[in-house]
Amino acid sequence: MEDHSLEKKYNKYIIAVSIVIPVLVGILFAIKLKDFGINVEPLSFLPPIYASTNGLTAIVLVAAVIAVKNGKLKLHERLMTFAIALSLAFLAMYVAYHMTADSTKFGDVNHDGILDAVEKAKIGAVRYLYAFILITHILLSIIIIPFVLVTYVRALAKRFDKHKKIAKITFPLWLYVAVTGVVVYLMISPYYA
Repeated sequence: MEDHSLEKKYNKYIIAVSIVIPVLVGILFAIKLKDFGINVEPLSFLPPIYASTNGLTAIVLVAAVIAVKNGKLKLHERLMTFAIALSLAFLAMYVAYHMTADSTKFGDVNHDGILDAVEKAKIGAVRYLYAFILITHILLSIIIIPFVLVTYVRALAKRFDKHKKIAKITFPLWLYVAVTGVVVYLMISPYYA
């Protein structure tokens, strides 16, 4: 039996969370703990961990789709819940890192701290690709929030026809965000201080 009241009950929370998370992340991203006299070493160990978390999220999402296609609904539910938990863990680590470290710019310096003309030309061409991937990753990471929440609540409400319909949109968007999170990390990692 479909539960329309459960979905209606959560709609206002979905809207609130979909607004609050990007705003809060934007604010926290701009805050540096050192500006408040809190001397914390940069959490420079976090980027490879949160990139790996994104990679694991992508694997879990694919496994969840395979599970549901094979009729393993309970496994699908657990995997999707795990994917949400991984995304929240990523978010916490991402914000923690950026509150303790300055942002890294793509292609500013190589491992020697010096760029020759050939390196600058190579970096210039790749910088556009990096910017495209980063911008689409960021925009879709904001857009995906209500999609994930609505998709999840529709499953909880046992509105599987509507769940399946929106999941066909949610899955590729979320997978793109997870995969491009890893790609962004791999592209920027040579430039970390």
